[in-house]
Amino acid sequence: MSEHRRRSSGRTAPSGSEGVPYGGRAEARRAARAGGGRGRRAADTRPAGAGHSGRAATRRASAARSSRGRLIDYPRADKRGLRRWLPSWKQLLGTFLLFSGGVLGLFGYAYATTTIPSANPSTQQQSNTYYWSDGSVMATQGQTNRQNVDLAQVPKLAQWDFLAAENATFYTDPGVDTQGMLRAVYHMATGGEVQSGSTITQQFVKNTYLSQNQSVTRKLREIMISLKIGSQLSKQQILQGYLNSCYYGRDAYGIEAAARAYYHEHASQLTVSQGAFIAATVNEPSLLMHADTDPQAKTQAKARWTYVLERMAKIHKITDAQEQQYLAAGFPTPKPYTASAGMSGQTGYLVDAAKKYVEAHSSITEQQFGRGGYQIYTTFDKKKVNALSASVAAMAMKHLDPKHRSADKNVQVGAASIDPSTGAVVALYGGAGWNKGHWTDNADATGVPVGSTFKPVDLAAALDHGAVLSPGQPASPITPDSKFNGDDGITIKNQQGQQVPDPGDPTGLLHQRNDVPTKWGYITLRKAMEQSVNTPYVQLGEYVGYDNVENEALRAGLLRKSLQYDTPGFYIGTSTPSAIRMADAYATFDAGGVQHEPYSVTKVIADGQPFPGFDKPKGTTAMPASTADTVTDVLQDVVKHGTGTNAQALGRPVAGKTGTTDDYKSAWFIGYTPQLVTSVAMFKEDPKNAGLQSMQGVGGYAKVFGADMPTEVWTGYMTAALQGQPVQQFPPAPQLGQSTDEYGAPSPTPSPTASTPTAPVTPSPSAGTCHPKKDCPSPTPTDTSGTITGGTGDGGLLGGTTGGATQSTSPTPTPTPTPSFSGPGRHP
Repeated sequence: MSEHRRRSSGRTAPSGSEGVPYGGRAEARRAARAGGGRGRRAADTRPAGAGHSGRAATRRASAARSSRGRLIDYPRADKRGLRRWLPSWKQLLGTFLLFSGGVLGLFGYAYATTTIPSANPSTQQQSNTYYWSDGSVMATQGQTNRQNVDLAQVPKLAQWDFLAAENATFYTDPGVDTQGMLRAVYHMATGGEVQSGSTITQQFVKNTYLSQNQSVTRKLREIMISLKIGSQLSKQQILQGYLNSCYYGRDAYGIEAAARAYYHEHASQLTVSQGAFIAATVNEPSLLMHADTDPQAKTQAKARWTYVLERMAKIHKITDAQEQQYLAAGFPTPKPYTASAGMSGQTGYLVDAAKKYVEAHSSITEQQFGRGGYQIYTTFDKKKVNALSASVAAMAMKHLDPKHRSADKNVQVGAASIDPSTGAVVALYGGAGWNKGHWTDNADATGVPVGSTFKPVDLAAALDHGAVLSPGQPASPITPDSKFNGDDGITIKNQQGQQVPDPGDPTGLLHQRNDVPTKWGYITLRKAMEQSVNTPYVQLGEYVGYDNVENEALRAGLLRKSLQYDTPGFYIGTSTPSAIRMADAYATFDAGGVQHEPYSVTKVIADGQPFPGFDKPKGTTAMPASTADTVTDVLQDVVKHGTGTNAQALGRPVAGKTGTTDDYKSAWFIGYTPQLVTSVAMFKEDPKNAGLQSMQGVGGYAKVFGADMPTEVWTGYMTAALQGQPVQQFPPAPQLGQSTDEYGAPSPTPSPTASTPTAPVTPSPSAGTCHPKKDCPSPTPTDTSGTITGGTGDGGLLGGTTGGATQSTSPTPTPTPTPSFSGPGRHP
């Protein structure tokens, strides 16, 4: 036994390890390491040339051993150069799986933690309350016009009208259509038809459980609830809730109310064609609700209705032959709109103006308005509104007799009254009233040329910028004492000294016309304003320049979209601002050159909290005070000595201007005292045939001027509106520097000849031409425009363009709703 142990302990190593016992190997390795590997290198017997690859292998092995200690091998330790920074396919796959798992985890968590909230109390809608400026209630609106119905009461094909238009995959999708949302974004981005992108389920969830807030959080909740709602409600229940929760316009909430509002029928009686229109209203209820009277609304409604029928055929709910039958039968025009209680008389116009102002100055949508619960405090003064309406009624009773005089039919009036110190709209007259089928707010709609009432803007621009009286020379200073040729039929020159052409004239040149062929000679701009002589102001405008006059108008408060293009007629009133905007421009003169945006709402409260955005607009300096006060001084002379003498009946200092358009199609008077500015427009329009008609013979007058019935309305209203207020004086006219006369004017002031009239001159229409400096396509018509040719020299609040270019527009007939809003309800 001991001999065996001795032999074992003393055994030798195999070949290659001679003399090294097994037990000594560890010592040998330690010795080799202590020698720094020198022994190994010395004993290296590798072939020549194998050293480099060996070292690389050693490095890879070392890197591999090093990487085992790291969690992620990135950058990759065993690679060099760009490959070191390129992840391997395993790393990419791992990252993708990790990301996908995280997203699915978050989605699962969101889905698991999402709860379906209680439904909004949609059957307990609050009304919106509108208040007069004194805080008393003006009108209530909303809440009651809803009757929920079972889905079985809605015809199957009428149901499919909605599904075809909004969500054809409703019965098969999970409640959210990702492709539909992406498709809607694509269509809108590429200029195609605007599409919802939301499924019926999502819209139902938004209407029933959520707010109309356009936040990402709200949208995510909408998606989660839409995915989850299917476990609690059937598709039929969701569709039923959707049909009952939508807003369709005309104060109709739910399909039953919509069927009654548009076709005076129950939902169960709707045809496929009628259902297609009602489904279309969901997208744009405020416009399509007027499809029975507004040509623009009807055109858009018909296009959408056609689209729904096409979709019905495409998804095979009707045949192609049935589609053609419905199309051949024609668009199912809605029945006339019956206004809700409390919206009669002027109230409907006031509420509509305030509502539009709120929508333009806040995030409150029309659908949110429909849900109710808003308190809207307006600038409208109840006494002044009633006084304005009473003054129009008194004028109509005195002069208009449509039953016995055909000329008196279809005569309309629009008026607006503004506080010049703030821009607050204190009174409007929009027409006969919603309850009488007149939907267009005449005070707030554009389309009626303003004529000679535009001349004060010309004068203000000349005072501010001067006039280029000689080609190539700097602008010369202009004052109301500057003299210009007032003769009838003179040719007009531009700043380059070129005569303005007129292809319609035998001579090929424009011969600007006045009302009468009086030989005025060279008269002052003050005199020309008093007597509303056209030729001096057309020539003045050309010398001042279109851009300067246009910018003066914009700064005073007019909107660019209402201004005529560059023609000689532009300077004497072919533009078509609303009565509200014209009153606001004159308020700028009245306020010493400070312009205030017209506004109609002072405060909006919901759930006890005020909404931001309804502070009183701050005034901006539109022109020097000297300019504004000079214009006011000249306009006082119009009332003292010129065409506006009938306004002297007010018994207070008054500044104002009359105007009348060609063929006496409209007449205006705009006048003001230091406390109040009011514009009154009068025109005639057949509700069945769009376009302004001549007012010759109206009220028994052979010719109707702004100095007549419009001034009578103005005087009656202003007398009542200012009753009890102190009489205030305008600021004195500022001292201006030396004026410059038009070339050719005699130096001494000539004494008036026997032929020079002293009484106000009545204007007459005349033809004009387009200015050669710019292309002159016909301007795009607006909702309440009429066919106007130029303007005339004198008269009412709308006239004064005796040589203006022909302007083709098309006004909205009497019952036309949704006018182009340019006043306190919708601002740019």
